[in-house]
Amino acid sequence: MDTTANDKNVAGPLLVKGGRVWNGTELVAADVLTVDGIVSAVGADVVTPVGCRVIDVAGAAVIPGLVDVHVHLREPGYSYKETIFDGTRAAAHGGFTTVCAMPNLNPAPDTVGNLERQLDIIRRDACVEVLPYATITRLRMGSELVDYEALAGEVAGFSDDGTGVQSEEVMRRAMQGIAPTGKVLAAHCEVDSLLRGGYIHDGEYCRRHGHRGICSESEWREVERDIRLARETGCRLHICHVSTRESVELVRRAKAEGLPVTCETGAHYLAFCDEDLQEEGRFKMNPPLRSAADRDALLRGVADGTIDCIASDHAPHSEAEKSRGLEKSAMGVTGIELSLPAVYTHAVLPGHISFARMLELMAFAPRRIFGIEGGLRPGDRADITAVDLDSTFTVGREMFLSKGTATPFEGKTLHGRLKLTLSAGKIAYENL
Repeated sequence: MDTTANDKNVAGPLLVKGGRVWNGTELVAADVLTVDGIVSAVGADVVTPVGCRVIDVAGAAVIPGLVDVHVHLREPGYSYKETIFDGTRAAAHGGFTTVCAMPNLNPAPDTVGNLERQLDIIRRDACVEVLPYATITRLRMGSELVDYEALAGEVAGFSDDGTGVQSEEVMRRAMQGIAPTGKVLAAHCEVDSLLRGGYIHDGEYCRRHGHRGICSESEWREVERDIRLARETGCRLHICHVSTRESVELVRRAKAEGLPVTCETGAHYLAFCDEDLQEEGRFKMNPPLRSAADRDALLRGVADGTIDCIASDHAPHSEAEKSRGLEKSAMGVTGIELSLPAVYTHAVLPGHISFARMLELMAFAPRRIFGIEGGLRPGDRADITAVDLDSTFTVGREMFLSKGTATPFEGKTLHGRLKLTLSAGKIAYENL
């Protein structure tokens, strides 16, 4: 049975039994009881209330629900690419119980009224928790600041993702305005003047095939600037989709200095490099797949704690928009349904990181950084994921609940089939 949430689903008493539950150190045989959307008990001999529904996950790993701090749900404004209805069901299919939605929308959430329009759709259609970002600047144009205090209460943070704030003075004033709210500024770091019409990494594949390249400096130069401004203003800076070895080293130095700087990377940057490129739109994203040396630096960064989170940068487009080759396809790939199996397959199984470190990157650290509830301990909001780590599958377009199907993982075999996702005790996804 492969099902997603529906309107009749309620957070009644529910026992997840037969699984191996993460206890903070290892996976141990135990059951998990949730009542009224809260974890009530975890253990081998849990007493269940009358009328409790029992779900047998048959040896699957039971872990805290995952958190993705960088997704594009495309609504309002671009529902032909994705909707909150479809995107959150895709999130549940990937084991995610909270997602933070980027603001490149129409209208952009740059006023309370525009944000409320987005929140209305979230309340109506989402099957997992959605925390939207508000913009840093009006219309994400990089010039006029928004009212951070008025927007702060309903958002995960502030971002102009998709465009970097080009003006240093505008970014300084933005950080000065955001810092008192305590919210995160999630920076898309990209220097427009260094792009020069590029659309893939400026590496050997690019030169060999006559493409126009995006240099690494276009990312790390703005990472360097924003870290300097975070030092000056005290603003909490979260750097989106880090892809270069220089960016990793800059963040490493910032952390050693004790600055309030965190960052994320994506599963595709850990699994692929520009040597894997093919002349297909499913390999095109921003930032691009970088060199093997960059990929290896990212793997070291997720292992040593320099990189805090793995986020999908789930960016669905229509089939037509992704069918125009590397040069002309839209930038962005679907990712949220594959993040967990991709990280487990390409980072945990080869020994780059431990299973515990994967959970830190995908569940615990995102909650700490963004102040998100949920987990597996008694008293937590019951955000729970069950995954069969021993089960493999081959990625095909027919498997996606997202409207977007373009992924560099197409045709690859991954370990880790999702079995169950509970969001606040409600079944958001079930495949048992």
